[in-house]
Amino acid sequence: MGSIMTIMPRPPQSPRSFRSAFAVILGTNEIASAIAVDLYRAGWSAVLSHDSHPPVIRRQMAFHDALFGDCAELDGVKAKYAETTLATAMLLGSGDCVAVTRLGLLDLIPMATVHLLVDARMQDRAVVPDIRHLAGITVGVGPGFSVGENCDIAIETQPTKNGITLFAGRTAAPASKERRLGGVGTERFAFARSAGRWHCAVEIGTRVFKNFPVGVLNGEAVTAPIDGIVRGIVRDGTEVLTGTKILEIDPRGRCASWEGIDKGGRDIAQAIITALTYGQPRPAKTDAAKRLSARQSG
Repeated sequence: MGSIMTIMPRPPQSPRSFRSAFAVILGTNEIASAIAVDLYRAGWSAVLSHDSHPPVIRRQMAFHDALFGDCAELDGVKAKYAETTLATAMLLGSGDCVAVTRLGLLDLIPMATVHLLVDARMQDRAVVPDIRHLAGITVGVGPGFSVGENCDIAIETQPTKNGITLFAGRTAAPASKERRLGGVGTERFAFARSAGRWHCAVEIGTRVFKNFPVGVLNGEAVTAPIDGIVRGIVRDGTEVLTGTKILEIDPRGRCASWEGIDKGGRDIAQAIITALTYGQPRPAKTDAAKRLSARQSG
């Protein structure tokens, strides 16, 4: 594709108008929330649209719990729940927060022109729908996105490539192994053995020990897989599918973290801001000079 135009809005007057810089972010997880924070600070009016799959576990690193009326704040940026399109417009018009809603994209599109659409749902899908026609510019985050086929810009989320921006090509397939944390990989997670309604009474940030019961799914106790701090857990009362991550333990002791924006989310958010601000990098002049020299010598 050709060079992407810079579309970063100018710093808004107060109150800001979502009609001039309206961003819709699909997902309410920690990555979607980090993106919302950076977009808000850059002058965008941002709304996060909830998708129930996969359920959010790192809820203290995300705006997800605003959906239930809980206080949600990351790096000094607040999020508030909006039930209707009118409530969403009023929140965005106030300019003092990002909006979080259960409304889908098709509900939000009639509000105003969507200048930016970011799909940060992090869904493992065999086929990812083409979202390019739904907004002025579209960004796909994570596996399954192909620039020019289903998005305009793609951002890698693989641990070894996290935050790399693609203006051509396809993002890497889902990692076969989880990123290691404190030397521990997949074994720090608990997964749903069957589909059903999840119940728990353990809060994020709680210290637990291996085999400590943290919740119940279909009458069967779910226990902590290792010793550590609860870094993430699906909210009580959530419907989950078989194989869904429902619990994450941070084994790092005093170095454990379970709230705020982590480096992974921050890198992805900053990659999007950089791409929107500067567009697609042009080939370096030295490369052009080498090609010219090669033609002349030939």
